[in-house]
Amino acid sequence: MSGQADHAGAAADRPGHTADQATAADPVPDGPTAELGAAVAEAAGITKRFGATVALDDVSLRVAPGEAHALVGRNGAGKSTLVSILTGLARPDRGRISFDGRAAPPVSDPSAWRRHVACVYQKSMIIPSLSVAENLYLNRQDRGGSRGPGAISWRALRSRAAELLETWGIDVDPRAEAGTLTVEQRQTLEIARALSFGARFIILDEPTAQLDGAGIGRLFDRLRALREAGVAFLFISHHLQEVYEVCQTVTVYRDARHVLTAPVARLGREALIEAMTGEATELRQVGSGAAPIGEHAPETLAVDNLSIEGVYAEVSFRVRAGEVLGLAGAVGAGATALGETIAGLRRPTAGTVTVSGRPVRPGSVPASLAAGIGFVPEDRHREGLVPLRSIAENMTLTVTRRLGRFGFVSGAARRAAAVPLMERLDVVAAGPDQPVSALSGGNQQKVVMGRALAARPRVLVLLRPTAGVDVKSKESLLETVASAATGGCAALIVSDELDDLRAADRVIVMFHGRVVKEFARGWDDHRMVAAMEGLSGEHDS
Repeated sequence: MSGQADHAGAAADRPGHTADQATAADPVPDGPTAELGAAVAEAAGITKRFGATVALDDVSLRVAPGEAHALVGRNGAGKSTLVSILTGLARPDRGRISFDGRAAPPVSDPSAWRRHVACVYQKSMIIPSLSVAENLYLNRQDRGGSRGPGAISWRALRSRAAELLETWGIDVDPRAEAGTLTVEQRQTLEIARALSFGARFIILDEPTAQLDGAGIGRLFDRLRALREAGVAFLFISHHLQEVYEVCQTVTVYRDARHVLTAPVARLGREALIEAMTGEATELRQVGSGAAPIGEHAPETLAVDNLSIEGVYAEVSFRVRAGEVLGLAGAVGAGATALGETIAGLRRPTAGTVTVSGRPVRPGSVPASLAAGIGFVPEDRHREGLVPLRSIAENMTLTVTRRLGRFGFVSGAARRAAAVPLMERLDVVAAGPDQPVSALSGGNQQKVVMGRALAARPRVLVLLRPTAGVDVKSKESLLETVASAATGGCAALIVSDELDDLRAADRVIVMFHGRVVKEFARGWDDHRMVAAMEGLSGEHDS
């Protein structure tokens, strides 16, 4: 980030400079701003490091009572780290957290933190096998019922739950099993649970990612009602049009630093995207000099009207041999689920996937592998690696049938297959027998990539292939994709990272489950981000 960008961001935070730095935007509902009253929550001068990685560098945030305050930034900006610090899950290396003008409790007292702040995460924390009332008052059940001291008074518990739900206008039966609730109801239940502790500051982490349009509208109506009752929200979302619809103030982080805080009504959309993206990346643009894909190159991957009800609908595209296609989408857009469907991890409700003219049996990983689809999952730790096994074992998991008979594979055969892949991917390790858990993140990701390439696939499906790796590893991984394409492979890079997408010959963008835009190589960062965030004006609302 340049010094000029730093000064521009700082100027936008000084009184009298915000309007000069922004253009007119759509009006937002009237409401409190960060300039009125004492802050319900404030982070001042927060710095946090994890080893050599600076996760937050002297950042600040101030949320006023009854305010909906947006926190936005690209991946790696530091949003999640700040949430951990604001909720007492992590201690800052420097800086202070305060609530209502008083210093935050010690991190050893989680009950005290819950009285000030709660976070409703994208992944539900509701226990499905328990009732609504039990989830609301988990570990806080009334004791001393008719059966004696220590027994739970279920009638009193349900009565308290019903009163709480009625107070906040939530139409859910407290006796209902939580697992029977809709996503929208579970999310509302989590908000009610947070309020039951006495917290009047709630962090919403991607709250609309799993909701349909009607559900999003109802959520926003509820947030407005809660704001009128004095509840403040920190709203974290990749969908920037939602910031303009529901928030009064927006703070932008970029590269672990605070860039800008401004009233939403005074900040134009182009200015907001510019604050998020900053200057062009220093990563070398892999494949920028590649020759265009010929019109007569065979279509290796064909996706026709692929759909999963409630996730994405009627997606169709073609990828030719030697072509790298980018599939872009923010959280909840459906791009990741689409990639997983092509790889056989999800079963579509409609549509087909064809590789080299042959249909692939839906919802079957073995069928996808047999068809020639190589896959790099989104989360290497949870889905991509067997951490206590060696590099050679991890790299050859998909090709054991080629290495031995009747399921028996010798270590020598594994090493012979793994070493060329390690050399091709420049894996830095003591040798093929080293456990993958001992490798750096970049080298671990190269091992996952090596496994995808081990079967010499016709199609590569890669979900955020450079997530959590350094610039040098990014270049190496993307060069590997470009090399595979040069060798005749068709590649699909599913990502919201601009660096990943720059390696593609063209990029299609998904928003709310549908393809809304296509870009040729050489696209503009601002236009790409606008399309991903639903601000291009060219998507279905």
